[in-house]
Amino acid sequence: MSWSPSAIPDQSGRTMIVTGANSGIGYEAALALAKAGARVILACRSETKGFDAAARINAAAPGKAVFEGLDLANLASIHGFAARIKDKHGAIDVLINNAGVMSLPRRTLTADGFEMQIGVNFLGHYALTGLLLPALMKAPAPRVIQLASIAHRRGRIDFDNFQGERSYRPWLTYNQTKLAMLMFALELQRRSDAGGWGLISLAAHPGIARTELVANGPGPSGLMAFLLALGGPFVTQSAAAGAWPTELAATAPDVTPGGYYGPTGFMEFRGPAGVAKPEPQALDRTVAARLWDLAETLTKVTMTPGL
Repeated sequence: MSWSPSAIPDQSGRTMIVTGANSGIGYEAALALAKAGARVILACRSETKGFDAAARINAAAPGKAVFEGLDLANLASIHGFAARIKDKHGAIDVLINNAGVMSLPRRTLTADGFEMQIGVNFLGHYALTGLLLPALMKAPAPRVIQLASIAHRRGRIDFDNFQGERSYRPWLTYNQTKLAMLMFALELQRRSDAGGWGLISLAAHPGIARTELVANGPGPSGLMAFLLALGGPFVTQSAAAGAWPTELAATAPDVTPGGYYGPTGFMEFRGPAGVAKPEPQALDRTVAARLWDLAETLTKVTMTPGL
């Protein structure tokens, strides 16, 4: 399966939410989806950046983008956002959990006391998905897409140091969050199947895309720094190309429920979008179920489609 944006079907009549849509992968995906006719809700923390992104998208696709404030580092903000969405928009066809922070150099906490990377990248999106599940269930063919990363390859779920309580290592924590996002996508599909929800849960990753995410963290290190120094443009791709797997997951009619999509070039660093390969640790159902239960306990959000 090889895919490009020219394959996006008409999305008129569909409503989609993209978190972190003011820049990078989120912005490029929102722009492409709006151009295809979708009504796109830009869920962003910064009001200034969110309104600016909506204005730029509306210049290319008039009337298709709207900004709604969302701070994934604050459960109260997530609850408020979900309530507004359900009141204003009713059914939601696609939820794209794209926003994230990368490898913060110092351990910092969210408003609810979660380690920031775990809190924003995983727990915030778990809570958002759960709170929006009733709105998703009103759509004829709802989809939820989690943004994973090739960083999941080096990740493991460390329940004894889940939030860096014992020792905080920025990149190990980031890797864990991206593994958690991929496992969340797979477990959500299992639960949809078991409960007959009719929801399609997917994951996507952008390869190595040139976005603000690395710049807003401590900068590249290890393998990423080596690759950027060695190859630069030859191993990376633009944010627009990095958004292709997300756009595929959101729109392709022939996706596999529980599927994972990313670039199809060398080591999935760049290239046309297609099927990606999850590492074995992402397929551990026992760990995934425990991770789900932990997220439910920490966020106090239970996934109930009918409420």
